[in-house]
This record gives sequence, C-alpha cells and structure tokens, in this order.
Amino acid sequence: MSIVELRQYTLHPGARETLIELFEREFVTGQQDAGITVGGRFRDLDDPDRFVWLRAFPDLTHRRRALEAFYTGPVWRAHREAANATMLDSDDVLLLRGPGYPLPPDAREVGATICVPPDAGAFDAYADRHLNRGHALHRTEHAVNDFPRLPVRTGLDARVWFGPAEPPPWPVLQHLRLEPVRTG
Repeated sequence: MSIVELRQYTLHPGARETLIELFEREFVTGQQDAGITVGGRFRDLDDPDRFVWLRAFPDLTHRRRALEAFYTGPVWRAHREAANATMLDSDDVLLLRGPGYPLPPDAREVGATICVPPDAGAFDAYADRHLNRGHALHRTEHAVNDFPRLPVRTGLDARVWFGPAEPPPWPVLQHLRLEPVRTG
C-alpha cells in the first residue's frame, strides 16, 4: 500500500488547459525526478474549472523528502507563479493509503467515488459485496501531515474507489466523472 494524494484544484475560469499544458510539460517529469509517482491527471467532466490528479509515495517519510525536493527545486521555482496564477484553490486534498490507481490505457472516462461511511464494519460489508481489486480502494491516512506547506483535509474518515459500483447505502460525499489527460 502506498501513500496517495487525491488533489482537486479549482481554477480560474478558462485556465484548465493552460495548467494542464504546463503540468504535462514541466511538473510530471519534475516530480518524478524528485521521487514522486505521478498518477492519473484528469479533467472533471462536470466542472470545466477543475483539475484532478493523483500522486503516490511509498511511505510518509518518502513523501516529506520528495515534496521538499520538488518544492525547493528548480522546476517548481521556475514555474510556480504560472501554475499558481491558474488556481483559485489547491487545498482540496485527501491524504490516502491504498494501492494507487493504474489508469487503464483505453479509459475515456473514470468515475471516482468519495464517501464517509457511518462505521468501518458497514463499509467493509459493502466493499466485500461490491468492490474488487480493480476499484483500487483507498482509505484516509490519519497520520499528521508532515509537509504543512501543502494542507490536506482532516477530520474525515473517507473511502475512495475508482470505477462503477453499486451505490453505497449511505450518502456519497462526492462522485467525480473524470476524463484522463492524454499526452502525445
């Protein structure tokens, strides 16, 4: 299991493609060079001003070191002003523990469900019946965020999975319909 960040950025109107182009050109390789696994990058199909993406780390110690390396390094220093100029909010971040999400190569749309079940037993019973390995189930990582420069949401015991599934028997916090960013 990895430490995974599910990051949702609210952007200035019309700025999403600008951020995606910058992100793909500079930040994917820049983060990989710092030891970060950059996962799927997505356009939110229901919000033209939202960019959603995943990144993963083997553990929390590696996360802190990799984030320090990237955010004090030359790539971020050179492009942070351009990136930040596209964003209204970059603090909607869930810190999760899970397998990561290997994006199927032919995926045109990906669903992501975020819920807060009433209790772990109820969720485990639901998951046993309706989710499989392909859903890449993630759970909130409750450890202290040791890189406070980048806030994460706290006070939430969330479950996140990808792909279609029987709706859970309690309210869903958020269901995302996502289009993968394609490069090349």
